[in-house]
Amino acid sequence: MQNQILTHEKIQHKIKRIAYQIYEANVTEDQIVVAGIEGGGLKFAEKIAAVLKKITEANITLCKVKMNKSNPLQSGVTTSIDEEDYKNKSIVLVDDVLNSGTTLIYGVQHFLKTPIKQLKTAVLVNRNHKKYPVKADYKGISLSTSLHEHIKVEFTARNYGVYLE
Repeated sequence: MQNQILTHEKIQHKIKRIAYQIYEANVTEDQIVVAGIEGGGLKFAEKIAAVLKKITEANITLCKVKMNKSNPLQSGVTTSIDEEDYKNKSIVLVDDVLNSGTTLIYGVQHFLKTPIKQLKTAVLVNRNHKKYPVKADYKGISLSTSLHEHIKVEFTARNYGVYLE
């Protein structure tokens, strides 16, 4: 059984709000790297980057972050842009759901190997089951769920949705 937590309109509102929060935190920056974790995080990052491009003069770079989500140590973390392209820049690491914190912590670790101006995190759904000391700086919604419940995020063409299964 699915319970819809966020509708298309609410998700669009949250994307805009998070984009404005990112802009406010980076108002003096001329470049912002929006790094989306492959899958739902990358789709969410694309939508945030699109709004940022409309509201700021800064150069917005979209970066795909690839890792094996079930075992990030095994394959490591790679990005679609070279290290030189995010060195000394402001980075926002984006994922769709923050559950245990595993993917965010390994993503953060990857970017911290390089000198950067600042690193913030953004998620659409923040759950409270973290096993790592990582938090979302920007979040669409926080949910207290059981470990047996699953959050499903959909970014289909004209119908976004967040569901509790």
